[in-house]
Amino acid sequence: MILEACVETFDEALTAQKNGAHRIELCSRLDLDGLTPDPELIRRVCSALTIPVMVMIRPRGGDFVYNRKEIEQMKGEIFLAKSLGASGLVFGILTPNNQIDTSSCLLLTAAAFPLPVTFHKAIDTLADPVEGVKALRSIPGICRILTSGGKPTAMEGADKIREMMWEAGDQLIIMVAGKVTSGNIGEIRQLTGASEFHGRRIVGQLGGGLSQV
Repeated sequence: MILEACVETFDEALTAQKNGAHRIELCSRLDLDGLTPDPELIRRVCSALTIPVMVMIRPRGGDFVYNRKEIEQMKGEIFLAKSLGASGLVFGILTPNNQIDTSSCLLLTAAAFPLPVTFHKAIDTLADPVEGVKALRSIPGICRILTSGGKPTAMEGADKIREMMWEAGDQLIIMVAGKVTSGNIGEIRQLTGASEFHGRRIVGQLGGGLSQV
């Protein structure tokens, strides 16, 4: 079982590693559901931790439909995160008609290469996240999908998460999020059958805010 802790400060990253996290997702502004962190924070965290650091690439809050300028900004942020020691990147891009933006994803996964990419919870805004899994299977470089099954919590989305796992097969990892904590992960693992989990309190309280992804 892999535990990925979502953090937004250097101290939280250190605490997550100490508490047994296998990997972290590094973000800023979790009050906006996570934005690209400051370059100096990326450098410090990647230099200090011995576990993998996945860096969020998201230029702003709000929806996940980005214009050409924003896509170029994300591309630049990917190159910068790679140069600062990131182990992988996290992003999600949708089209105006609420589908996976395959062409933009291909552009950014090419920029991320050879690092792995996680497609984040943008997939949960689709009418059917299972259709999103089908689209993402065709994009080289995307290794996992972060999801709560289209629901506010993993508990509520458990049935859909299992559908997504079946659709992903052995091509993609479905990483479960949505109020997953050290206290309920056993039950959520039993409900979903997943092997990777993500959350703010996945390895206990980190000393940050109350947000739980």
